[in-house]
Amino acid sequence: MLQNPCILIPSYNEAKTIGSLVAQLRERHLTVYVVDDGSTDKTAKIAESEGAVVVKHKTNKGKGASMREGFKHILKKGFETVVVMDGDGQHEVEDIGSFLQRIKDTNADMVIGSRMHDTSSMPPLRIYTNRFMSSLISSMARQYVPDTQSGFRLIKRDVLSSIKLESSNYEIESEMILKAAWAGFKIDSVPIKTVYRDERSKINPILDAIRFIAFLVKIMLKR
Repeated sequence: MLQNPCILIPSYNEAKTIGSLVAQLRERHLTVYVVDDGSTDKTAKIAESEGAVVVKHKTNKGKGASMREGFKHILKKGFETVVVMDGDGQHEVEDIGSFLQRIKDTNADMVIGSRMHDTSSMPPLRIYTNRFMSSLISSMARQYVPDTQSGFRLIKRDVLSSIKLESSNYEIESEMILKAAWAGFKIDSVPIKTVYRDERSKINPILDAIRFIAFLVKIMLKR
């Protein structure tokens, strides 16, 4: 029987949404880790006041660096599963149950939340980018993952203990899939709801595209 997962929320300037998210998770008696990535607002203070364990970066290091830091703390505490969520309110707490059910049904080692079953509210550029990148990463992983760029995912402890993550930015989401697949772990997906708000995306299309290409070259050379 799966124990309750630990929740990891890498966050940067999410004061508007982090309090409500942490409160909903704590109502479900879930342990929540928030890695505050050098925020200039009250993200850390609000998350802590709602019952999260907060790890602080003095400067902004990137989403990947925040996730790696969070995983390090969580693994030390002995949790068997970790659910990663974004701190901007796009992910629905109720969907965590779908992840747990899918991992129970399929015995997968990682479950990725997929937004691609309903793209009606997704910006067109994001649809095309996600489909291209997901097709490429799926081909390299030799496992079909419909939404490789989704930040909502459940990972078993064995995966995190067996692979070495190195990325500091958004490419960590692809790195995790590839390294887990190449290590023989099973990856599955589950449909999720996504709430798109008016907040400006933190993704820089040009810079992050360059980083993604550089990451692919680097990871293939290391194989």
